[in-house]
Amino acid sequence: MRGAIAVLLVLSLASPLGCAGDPPPVASPAPDPAGAPAPQTRRDPDPPSAPKSRGVTRRERMDAGLESFIIGAMVGTLFFPPIGTVAGAVGFGVYGAVTGEVPLSGRRGGGGGRPGSEAEAEDEMEREIEAEMAKQDALEAEIEAELKRQEELLEEIDRDEKLRQSDQARDAGPGGEVASVDPTEAPLAPKERDLPASIFDEKPRKIEKGEWGNERPLEVVARSLDADRDGAPEEIRYHDAKTGVIVRREEDRDYDGRIDSWTHYESGLVAGIERDTDGDGRLDEWQSYGRDGRMERREVDRNADGVRDAFYVYSGDSLVEERHDGNSDGKIDRIVHYQDRKVARTEEDLDRDGRMDTWTYFASAGGRAEVSRVERDSNGDGKPDTFETYEQIAGKPTLKQRDEDKNGDGTIDVKSVYENGKLKQREISDPTLTPL
Repeated sequence: MRGAIAVLLVLSLASPLGCAGDPPPVASPAPDPAGAPAPQTRRDPDPPSAPKSRGVTRRERMDAGLESFIIGAMVGTLFFPPIGTVAGAVGFGVYGAVTGEVPLSGRRGGGGGRPGSEAEAEDEMEREIEAEMAKQDALEAEIEAELKRQEELLEEIDRDEKLRQSDQARDAGPGGEVASVDPTEAPLAPKERDLPASIFDEKPRKIEKGEWGNERPLEVVARSLDADRDGAPEEIRYHDAKTGVIVRREEDRDYDGRIDSWTHYESGLVAGIERDTDGDGRLDEWQSYGRDGRMERREVDRNADGVRDAFYVYSGDSLVEERHDGNSDGKIDRIVHYQDRKVARTEEDLDRDGRMDTWTYFASAGGRAEVSRVERDSNGDGKPDTFETYEQIAGKPTLKQRDEDKNGDGTIDVKSVYENGKLKQREISDPTLTPL
């Protein structure tokens, strides 16, 4: 009904009542009473040097009004449905009927020798619509790719947790029990096996300043255990010669005849551990512990290139942060934040320029973390300018709303609302941004 009213309104404005610029009616000459024809009054044509411009004809106004009505309806449907359909059709139609010009095309209506034709206008309009639809398709594909990437990131975090769980199983306490089974729980420091002193070979030794990073020379007693009697001890414990308190322990954990684990003590408590986990003769893992016996920090060289590329930070009894250098350039490109032992937020430097450009927030759904919000820095100024909100539909994160700050002034310029992942409505606060 509203569409019909709009059509009638456009047609009424373009009706044959006459408009400025239409050619004036030609009056028929009055007959002479005597029967002779009345003389014809003839206006001389304008001189060539001052050609008279022809106004917009009624036909051109009608064509422009109809074409503008169609364009207005399509624009309104695309950006502000359903009210925008009627408003756009009426507004554009009235404008075209009054001025004889077609909005967004930069020309007048067809006919009368004017540039362009109705067919060309329709082709141009179709191209604009196709271009907008192509943009939407590209955006949807981009969003799908981002969701897939986030899913892969969560899978990578899960794999990393399993590796840490395996490491904790490797660091079993006395009797072989695992110190911790939750990979987001701060591991307890490994304890010494309670072994009788008679199985150790004792030997006094002086440790020179700096040999272990010590600030002064140390007098110690080295107690070695060579269970298989091959001349390469599987474990060496160093005790302070005066107090008997343990200060260092060295282990051959894979029994290949080489020491691959070094534990440092402070006041008899584990303070740090250094390890060569792949047997290449170089350190690739560093652990530090607090006085409560819980791990405070863990650093790893995962690809054995000599550069630490994974850092884990614990607070109290829980993991609170991971920092990763994915390309081993010495710069952190991903940070994972935990809250209550669950993934809460990630920061990523996707273009590897040294600055974070993507921030993802997670919410717990069905016992696992799911994407709830993504913020992006698209212009590289270090501040987010695109904000996406997701909702769970059929167990899958689906885009609900997308806000964009196009000019970087800190104010949202474009708000897009989605329904089941498809664009439903778009609001544009800055008219200079249209068409997008």
